[in-house]
Amino acid sequence: MKIIKFYGSDENKKDFLNSGEPLMAVISHDCSHAVVSLLDEGCEHHILLAKALDKYNIDEYFRIIFDSDGCDWTFVCPPDYKNISNKERRITRFYADGVDAITEFLKSVGYDVPIEIPRRYRRHIDYLK
Repeated sequence: MKIIKFYGSDENKKDFLNSGEPLMAVISHDCSHAVVSLLDEGCEHHILLAKALDKYNIDEYFRIIFDSDGCDWTFVCPPDYKNISNKERRITRFYADGVDAITEFLKSVGYDVPIEIPRRYRRHIDYLK
């Protein structure tokens, strides 16, 4: 996975990731790239993408906010994810792919933290129960 953009200079990259400040990232569904910034610089996931990329579709990215204590996943499964029409199978596949992609991303930037889905984003997970 290629980290294509850090906000801040390259020489501050290590300090940026280990600053102790909350970070935000978007990770492409195909795991080809991710964009990361300080939470205060990115503000929201779609704003971070707009700052970093000329062209993007927010529905093609897993969205997280993380720090040294954990990772919150903004769990929003697009209705056309991988062209899977069955809602249960689509959400199950999205969840499995997301866990893999987010874990890979976090490890690549030096974070080994648990992934949580905040209560307000659990409606899809609750659907599977």
